Amino acid sequence: MSEPPGATVALAEPLIIDGSSKPLTAQRVLPLRRPGRWIVTAVVLVLVAQFVHGLVTNPFYQWDRWSYWFLRPTILDGLLITLEATAYSAVLGLVGGIVLALGRLSKSPVLRAVSWTYVWAVRSVPLIVVLIFLYNFSALYKTVSVGIPFGPAFFSFDESRLATDMVVAVVGLSLNEAAYAAEVVRGGILAVDQGQHEAAAALGLPKSYQFRRIVFPQALRSIIPNYVNQLIGLIKGTSLVFYVSLLDLFGSAQTLGSTYPGDIVPLLLVVTVWYLILTSLVSVVQFYVERHYALGATRSLPPTPLRKFRIGFSDLRARICREAAV
Repeated sequence: MSEPPGATVALAEPLIIDGSSKPLTAQRVLPLRRPGRWIVTAVVLVLVAQFVHGLVTNPFYQWDRWSYWFLRPTILDGLLITLEATAYSAVLGLVGGIVLALGRLSKSPVLRAVSWTYVWAVRSVPLIVVLIFLYNFSALYKTVSVGIPFGPAFFSFDESRLATDMVVAVVGLSLNEAAYAAEVVRGGILAVDQGQHEAAAALGLPKSYQFRRIVFPQALRSIIPNYVNQLIGLIKGTSLVFYVSLLDLFGSAQTLGSTYPGDIVPLLLVVTVWYLILTSLVSVVQFYVERHYALGATRSLPPTPLRKFRIGFSDLRARICREAAV
């Protein structure tokens, strides 16, 4: 006969402590039943199973054509361009973000105003508008000169020759990324405890040395994980460079789709799967970066996904065994 939840179960044999003949009954509290949780879990599993079944069996997806296109040279060339644009933009965007963040934290009102205006303006304009504007920049300025304002120019160059499709894409993505990276870096620097600044100042350390060796290394604990998360958005944002005539992963699929209109859906699935792979790899890197910078901030490091799976499986098996024993 099963006991109600929360009841106690007595062991069959008495326990004798210190030679006393008075039996002591060991008791165990049974866990509460949670039927609602099991019902919701069952419903979610049914919905997931139906989704996977439809994804696999629906002929509209044309998985045979998907396997044909997945590793085609045109798709791989577009993937390489996506990775190249992402890498350049990530590095330049981070460098620009650091400069803008230092400008916003500067004591100079001019630097603060210029940095704030840049961040406000770029974050307010859609990325596609920035890319299209840069793509048509040569219509506004045929040549770009560097020199004294309203005076002689030291040197000049033809903007249309320098601004290739890749350069336009990287510059546009970097300018947009720098505005967001500036807020990530600024938030990380402000997260450093004020006592660290006061202790460094009390030791008489120069400001540059304080920032390079004390403040910035501690700020990286929050900057790097957040910027890796920003990098995931950058990978997906590279799909917009198709509109400036750069055939990245998405652009290659779009071009092939216009040539093979019957394969539009499998080509879009190819792009989707590749983006899933790229963002998943970055997510794995993000997890281990966050885990590394958690050293010294937490008593114990968070478990890895494999370790978490093993713990969850062991807990589930132990729970099933307890339920069966009851």
